[in-house]
Amino acid sequence: MVGIILASHGEFANGILQSGAMILGEQENVAACVLKPSEGPDDIKAKMQEAIDSFDDQEEILFLVDLWGGTPFNQANSLFEAHKNKWAIVAGMNLPMVIEAYTSRFSMNSAREIAAAILSTAKDGVKVKPEELEQKTAVVSIEADDEVSKGSLSPGTVVGDGKIKIVLARVDSRLLHGQVSTSWTKATQPNRIIVVSDAVAKDDLRKRLIEQAAPPGVKANVIPISKMVEVSKDPRFGSTKALLLFENPEDVVRVIEGGVDIKEVNVGSMAHSTGKVAVNKVLSMGKEDVANFERLKELGVKFDVRKVPNDSSVRLDELLNRAKAELK
Repeated sequence: MVGIILASHGEFANGILQSGAMILGEQENVAACVLKPSEGPDDIKAKMQEAIDSFDDQEEILFLVDLWGGTPFNQANSLFEAHKNKWAIVAGMNLPMVIEAYTSRFSMNSAREIAAAILSTAKDGVKVKPEELEQKTAVVSIEADDEVSKGSLSPGTVVGDGKIKIVLARVDSRLLHGQVSTSWTKATQPNRIIVVSDAVAKDDLRKRLIEQAAPPGVKANVIPISKMVEVSKDPRFGSTKALLLFENPEDVVRVIEGGVDIKEVNVGSMAHSTGKVAVNKVLSMGKEDVANFERLKELGVKFDVRKVPNDSSVRLDELLNRAKAELK
């Protein structure tokens, strides 16, 4: 029997598991994996692996996740990579989808077959009253600067005003995840998300997973620091509205010192590791981080410290002082 993982931010997966049980009864080889506010990507990945190991058969696994590009999706995707010929992932989880997946297991023995079968049911489950509110909307495809990558624009060609537009530069050790692909993308309206990291650019698996996690209508790229400096000076990228993601403040310093015009940096989250201290619930800093933030201040950069657009911004100086005191 196909095993099913229900995965979400917060308790949504547990709730939908309970709802499904009320309608169809308790299900075998089904598990809910939730990402709690205090947890990180490795935590939910471990929960998923533990659930899979508990199933009668690990050959056929179907992930139903809440949000495309979110942390549950990204971690499911990292597990999926080694089993892509059999496993499947469906995002946008809702109760009709889950019920259809349960019932499909009686007649289908393939995760990919079930994934294809439940899509129409999931979409049909989204309805509205009054009916006239339901309108057909045109799908807009953004092909920003693809001509450059295809080589159809000669070097020196000026597109727009010839300057890349940076709508947000964010330090976030998780890089592209749910808060970025939904809240920040909606708030800043980029047509391209660019992860700027020498380390990630050399990691083919991480690079591919990030590119696959891009929200609809937005292209995602992973490039090294030198390439970002080069792109910022290339007039062919004049129509690009870019959301830049950095793993750490050091990479931001290197990019700015290379000539990229970044006037403000959003500080989202920085994971804890050996040698770092937690300055709030989502930010941990080491001595090098503090020094690089101080360098950014010298370069005239302003800071916006918050996880999502609706949060109130926190003063970075207070966090730096806290880090300095604890790192002595």
